[in-house]
Amino acid sequence: MKDITRRRVLRGVVDGSKVAVALPFLNVFLNGNGNALADGAALPVRFGTWAWGLGMNEKIFVPKTKGANWELPEEIESLKGVKQHINLYTRFNGFRDAAPNLCHKTGWVNSRAGMAPMNQTDYPGETIDITIAKKIAGPTRFSVLTTTATGNIRDSFSYENANSMSIADYSPLLFYTKLFGEDFQDPNAKEFKPNPRVMVRKSVLSGIMDSAKDLQGHVGSEDKQRLDQYFTGLRELERQFDQQLTKPEPRAACVVGKASKDEPQAGLDYTLVGKRHQMMTDLLVMAITCDQSRVFNMAYSQSAAATSKPGYDKPHHTASHEEPVDFDLGYQPQVSWFIRRSMESWAYFVDAFAKQKEGDGHLIDNVLIYATTDQSLARIHSIDNQPMFTAGRAGGKIKTGLHLDGGGSPGTRLGLTAMKVFGLDVSSWGTQSNGTNKEIGEIIA
Repeated sequence: MKDITRRRVLRGVVDGSKVAVALPFLNVFLNGNGNALADGAALPVRFGTWAWGLGMNEKIFVPKTKGANWELPEEIESLKGVKQHINLYTRFNGFRDAAPNLCHKTGWVNSRAGMAPMNQTDYPGETIDITIAKKIAGPTRFSVLTTTATGNIRDSFSYENANSMSIADYSPLLFYTKLFGEDFQDPNAKEFKPNPRVMVRKSVLSGIMDSAKDLQGHVGSEDKQRLDQYFTGLRELERQFDQQLTKPEPRAACVVGKASKDEPQAGLDYTLVGKRHQMMTDLLVMAITCDQSRVFNMAYSQSAAATSKPGYDKPHHTASHEEPVDFDLGYQPQVSWFIRRSMESWAYFVDAFAKQKEGDGHLIDNVLIYATTDQSLARIHSIDNQPMFTAGRAGGKIKTGLHLDGGGSPGTRLGLTAMKVFGLDVSSWGTQSNGTNKEIGEIIA
């Protein structure tokens, strides 16, 4: 049976045209443990990000102990059930150098792009998810999936370049249709039938590419830059078409449920945001399990989070500046209430990956999720000591269950570590004071 591989196809002729149909997912394709393909290829390792706004209250967020035996202060006590799957990073700093501290922007751009923006229109050339996607996206339908729980398509922390933000999927119903609608190819289907509509689209796109390339020789330099950006989008479409016309690798854990008719109404009440986050998370987990994408983003809130609470007249961001510090507690209690809701959603996100079976383990074993915020103490827009998390073991390359103290070193060290874990050939990451060539070695397995 050595001549049978997962790429073996049944060939024939239909109406005078040659066709090929892939074999179903047979046991002979797997190794004896079910944790890799029979040819030794490992299960794919994926990269994701998660974002929340307005940081933390250090007194009740940062553990006093480091290493493996760290406690859970009250602001993050909701992480108890997923502590074994995560790492917490504190006392890592962002640096602005000669740039101003742009409220609710400098911090997240530092973490995601390794730079300090000069003004509100200065966006990163490329965020870390895009950089890693170029290395690992592989033969997936979507090179990156970007989602938000806010209901606003512009609440995204992902940029392909300074002029191109990754628009976020915001509606659970629309996201389900995008992922598992007519163009979805079930990787475990016994037969593979290329979608004729996709074939037509691919044909039309291929037909215009030559003339589009010719156009570049007849325009000026600025128009060439605009065309380059446009062609990048066309090439991504072409890549997606190629993927949809190719039999996907089988994924035994890919079991798609029905779309929910319970679409959360618009609004930023914390119950609506939490419900939307749960629904989008569940869809995202199944999309990753079905190998629709290997890079993904989720935003729980905007950087200047506008999440609201019934009976309280200020949204989270306004409260962070207007609520007085409680003398006895030593922090702003309503602001902390909002942060605790963020951490509950972070726990849900991690747990969703931890519960999803894959091979002889779980999906959390084959991901690395990088969670960042925009400030440390939002009341004064501080970007020192911004907390960060990771979740997942990246195919066995990352240790988990640790609290790491950065001692004031650049937070970009975590981004550099992630890039190296995914095999990028980089010796350093970040600009000026945010530049670093030092990984966080304590988490490397």
